[in-house]
Amino acid sequence: VQLQASGGGLVQAWGSLRLSCAASGRTNRVWHMGWFRQAPGKEREFVAAIGWSGGSTHYADSVKGRFTISGDNAANTMYLQMNSLKPDDTAVYYCAAARYIYSEYAIEYEYDYWGQGTLVTVSS
Repeated sequence: VQLQASGGGLVQAWGSLRLSCAASGRTNRVWHMGWFRQAPGKEREFVAAIGWSGGSTHYADSVKGRFTISGDNAANTMYLQMNSLKPDDTAVYYCAAARYIYSEYAIEYEYDYWGQGTLVTVSS
């Protein structure tokens, strides 16, 4: 499975961006997808995730109410609509995919496949 993230860029605080992540290859192995981010000098952290079966969504507390994750199962594409962006949201955003989530969506090792990342910069 290959993942291609796109949509990053430079935006002013309180602005919006929409990230996309397209999956290709053996997409029948992808039952869950998620977004993680890594800010300069910090550990990578969970942002949001979605389960294709039933469409369950999960968010980090820091983005609840501002970010919305969605997906187009038929197109094997996941989106992250980011509103009310803050400078603290500046990071490289990575998309990830998994066949099974055994424990928690927020745990990196649950994911089998990773995209290359897209940079989001929020200016104050």
